[in-house]
Amino acid sequence: MRKAALTIVGALHLVLLDAVAKEVAAALLKGRAAFRAIPGFLDFAYVENRGCAWGMFQGAVWPLAAFGIAAIGFVFWKRKAIFEGAALPECLFYAGVAGNLIDRVFRGFVIDFIDFHAGDFWHFPCFNVADVCITFSAGLLVLASFRKKV
Repeated sequence: MRKAALTIVGALHLVLLDAVAKEVAAALLKGRAAFRAIPGFLDFAYVENRGCAWGMFQGAVWPLAAFGIAAIGFVFWKRKAIFEGAALPECLFYAGVAGNLIDRVFRGFVIDFIDFHAGDFWHFPCFNVADVCITFSAGLLVLASFRKKV
């Protein structure tokens, strides 16, 4: 039970970090031009994403919120099979989904603010701390899948 408690506490800390980062981004960036942190590579820009990944399903706030709740419920139900005791990917998953779910329910959109690009040649859609958590969770699970014994 100790590992489960640490997973939940870790996820809550990451949700708090995500919320604070979004509030800071809104306070400093909303209504302003993007801040060029590393010219030609990294900007910080305020974006209200009313959809999900890469802006898909724009305006589907409540279906996306319902999907987030269902995803947390399903993953929690199947957590032993999915995470096989790996606390970090589980913690990151819950934090990421919860962080964006909180935005959707209470704001009606998700605040994104991290903006990577390579000059005008390549641009990755804006994202946030919660998105980073989800991505690292998935990446760690993929890496762990290569270590499984056959």
